[in-house]
Parts: sequence; structure tokens; C-alpha cells
Amino acid sequence: MIKLLTDTKNRNFLRLWLAQVISQFGDRIHQMALVGLIAERSGVSTSNLAKLMAFTILPVFVVQPFAGVFIDRWDRRKILFVCDIARGLLVLLIPFVFIHWDAIMPIYIIVFLAFSFSRFYVPAKMSIIPDIVKEEHLITANSLVTTTGMIASVLGLGLGGLMIEKLGARDGFIVDAITFFLSGAMIFTIAIPKRIRVIKDVILEKGKEIVAEIKTTFWEDLFEGFRYLLGHKEIRFIANMFFVLLSAVGAIYVVSIVFIQEAFHSKTMHLGSVAVSLCVGLFLGVLIYGKWGKKEHWDTTIFSCLCAGGIMLVVFAAVVYHYPVIWFAMALAMFLGMIIGPIFIASYTMVHILCDEKMRGKTFSAIEIVIHFAFLVAMLTSSWLSEFVPRVSILIGVGVIVTMTGLIGFIKARRGKFAFSEQNMA
Repeated sequence: MIKLLTDTKNRNFLRLWLAQVISQFGDRIHQMALVGLIAERSGVSTSNLAKLMAFTILPVFVVQPFAGVFIDRWDRRKILFVCDIARGLLVLLIPFVFIHWDAIMPIYIIVFLAFSFSRFYVPAKMSIIPDIVKEEHLITANSLVTTTGMIASVLGLGLGGLMIEKLGARDGFIVDAITFFLSGAMIFTIAIPKRIRVIKDVILEKGKEIVAEIKTTFWEDLFEGFRYLLGHKEIRFIANMFFVLLSAVGAIYVVSIVFIQEAFHSKTMHLGSVAVSLCVGLFLGVLIYGKWGKKEHWDTTIFSCLCAGGIMLVVFAAVVYHYPVIWFAMALAMFLGMIIGPIFIASYTMVHILCDEKMRGKTFSAIEIVIHFAFLVAMLTSSWLSEFVPRVSILIGVGVIVTMTGLIGFIKARRGKFAFSEQNMA
């Protein structure tokens, strides 16, 4: 990993890496600031927090379908730069304009707009990695981006939790805006190499490309990502796994935040500590998988991690409910992160390897829509259900469902029902 960053041939990747580390640090502070803002306005409330989180997800359905098309047509570096600057300016409006208003709707709108730009940023970031990194370095690059991003997230959650608890939500939004501007400055220095490809009968092929471009309309491109996803068994498999995982995450996201706030009687400080431990676990899990991941088949890794992760979620909920000791909660959260971390690396690397270069943006956008739909529906359902069912029961129930899903998938994987061709996975 260190070699990938220090090699002068990988300067562009180093700049992208620095940008996303800075940005993710600010994002986690922003996350704590939003939680703190709701706590300041309306106290500990599952429904109000779910409403705010819904405005962070709605851009996936309004903006994401168009984002993939433009990402594959525009300069991905410029997209990343514009998104960083725009998000920084929007976030600054919250502490300096809207935070003192009684109405919450203007803040919802700002959050919606900021996350609309994120819908371009995320698939553009994932799509640009193969442009600046050789294929044999993709697993290392993905592992590095994820692991160091998690370190930044750990620092952001820890410091953000303390900052918002002591100083209030306003300072968190200011810090987040600054990190967006710094990230944009790093992105601006990236230079995408021009790759010259020698193709047989180049004139004829170029003519076909021109004709195809004329025939291709925006609306055809809009749905092409979904057709590509549905038409490729391996990529569809990854989308299904993300759907299951994000459904579970959505079901426990708001519920677990309020669960921890009530268990430890604080707004963000203990929440930040548990989140830090979870991210440390994710970092360790991804680090281990990045080093030894190729020794285990992709589908076996994903299902076994789902099964073990569900069990650990059940243990976490039961222990924190009966023994609300912060060190117990932090240790269990770290183990949970270690277990589920490899799922993301295995899945994203599979998409990078299997997906055609011209379809990356549209494919990642289609996957983003699928998984965020799962997250939103599960989050709203669980937040409504928490008004009638104890939150600990919801967390345990989700854990049981995830465990059963992983176990069934693991058995099928062992029987070869999910096996991918060695040619595709080479």
C-alpha cells in the first residue's frame, strides 16, 4: 500500500487519496453535526432524525439516474472538483444563515442540495480509480482508499462527537465546509493520463463510434446502466448483496443512534465513541482482507461475513441494553466492523474488474440507486416501528434476518450456485 502512494508514477492516485481522506474526515463531523442539530431542536427523536436522513437519501432517486450518464460523458476530475466546491458553499449556509431560524425546512433543503452533488461525487470517485491505477493494483487501491478513509472517519466521528457535545452543531458545519474546499484543491491538481489505444481497422471503428454516438440519446443512456446491471449475472449478484446489506444498515441506522443516545444519556459524545470503534473495526477488517482476500472466493467471503455480522449485531444490542458500559459497546462495535468490512472491498473490486470502462459511471449510479432505495425504505419502516416496538428488539430482529440470509447464501455458495467463471474473475 505504501509503495502505491510513494511511487512517482502514482501521483494522481496520491492526490485523489488525500482529497477523499480530507473530505471523509469532514463528512463524519457533518454527520455528528446533523445528529446534534436534531437533538438541539427536538431532543432525542427517532422520527425527526429519520426525516432529516431522508433528505440526504432523496437525491439518489432525483439526481442519481442522471449522474451516471454525465459521469461517463464529462471529465470525472472536473466533476469531483465542482462537487467539492459546491458542497462546501452549501454547508456554510447552515451555520451562517439558517441554523438560528425556527423553521427546519430550509436546512432540509440545503442538506438535499448538498447531497445532490454527492450523487455525482461518489460514482465519479469510484469510476476514476481505474483511470489512474493499473488493473493489477485495483485491490490495493480500493483497500487503501477504504482503509484510510475509515481512519479519517474515525477521527472525524471522535472529534465531531466531542465538538458537537461541547460546542454545538454550528462549529461542525464550518469544519466540514473547510474540508470540502481543501479536498477540491487536491482534486484540481490531478492530471488524467491520455491513453492511446491501437485498434485494428481504426478508421472503420471510429466511424462506427460516431454513428453510435449520434444514435445514442440521453434517455437511452439513462436506463442503460440498469439494463447493463440486470444483464450481467455477476454485477447483479453484487447489487443484490448491497441491497441486503444496506437494508440492514438502514433498518438499524436511526434506531441504533437513538438506542445509544438513550443507553448512555448523551447527544453525540458516546455515539461518536461507538462510531469510532466501528470504523476502527472496519479498517482492520478491510486491511486484513486487502492482504489475504484473494485466498478466499468472493461469494464465500461476502456470505460468511453477512452471517457473522448478523450474529455480532444481536450480541451488541443485547449486551448494550442489559449492560450499558461504554467500553463493552466500543469493543463489540469494533468486532462488528471487522466482520462486515471485507464485504465492501470484495464487492467494489468485483464491479471494477467485471464492468466495461464506458459503463462504470452508469453502473455505479444504478447500484447507488438500488442500495439507497433499500436503505431509505428500511430506515423509514424501522423508525416508524420503533414507536411501537422496543428498539433493542428491532436491532436483534435485523441481526437474526441478516444471519439467516448469510447462512443460506453461504450454503448455496458452497454448492456452487453462485460460482463465477474463472475467466471473468481473473
